Amino acid sequence: MPRMLRRAAVLGATAHVASSRGEARGEADQQAEAAAPPPPAAQDEAQAPAAAPATDPYGDLMKLKELLDAGALTQAEFDTQKQKILSA
Repeated sequence: MPRMLRRAAVLGATAHVASSRGEARGEADQQAEAAAPPPPAAQDEAQAPAAAPATDPYGDLMKLKELLDAGALTQAEFDTQKQKILSA
């Protein structure tokens, strides 16, 4: 029973941190969009292929490792999720 409670606490804390980071990034993006002038149409086409991925693989791997260390994930679950992140 204590392990289940610990797992729930770790997952809840992780979700809270992820939500807070997402809100902060969203606010920063909105402020940057409001301050920046719209680019010409020719630059939009050139920038589209060079767009950075929306996810942070390093951060995702660190979160998984924290969950593994806390006992919220098994080694098999960690390995599966790690492969998904690395293959993306």
